[in-house]
Amino acid sequence: QVQLVESGGGLVQAGGSLRLSCAASGSIFNINAMGWYRQAPGKQRELVAAITSGGSTNYADSVKGRFTISRDNAKNMVYLQMNSLKLEDTAVYYCNAFVVSGPYNYWGQGTRVTVSS
Repeated sequence: QVQLVESGGGLVQAGGSLRLSCAASGSIFNINAMGWYRQAPGKQRELVAAITSGGSTNYADSVKGRFTISRDNAKNMVYLQMNSLKLEDTAVYYCNAFVVSGPYNYWGQGTRVTVSS
């Protein structure tokens, strides 16, 4: 089992920045990749960014050049630095951990990001 706890969401003006954090605990040695997903009202949950245990990253086209995912293995943390935020970035952001041996997907409780004009 893996437990994930997100933090760092909030209200920010368009053009501003936020950094989301995700703390992982439990059977973290099994995690192959971690990522951030988001779900806006009335829309499906979508991948925002992911990072593998080897450090490879992947981003949704809509956030490339604005968001950066990173991880601190010593602290069991994953971060999402969000810059140049747009109104359309408003969503609940979820931390995800993927274990390929299951496969298993673990989710945090979500943190809300609201971008205002």
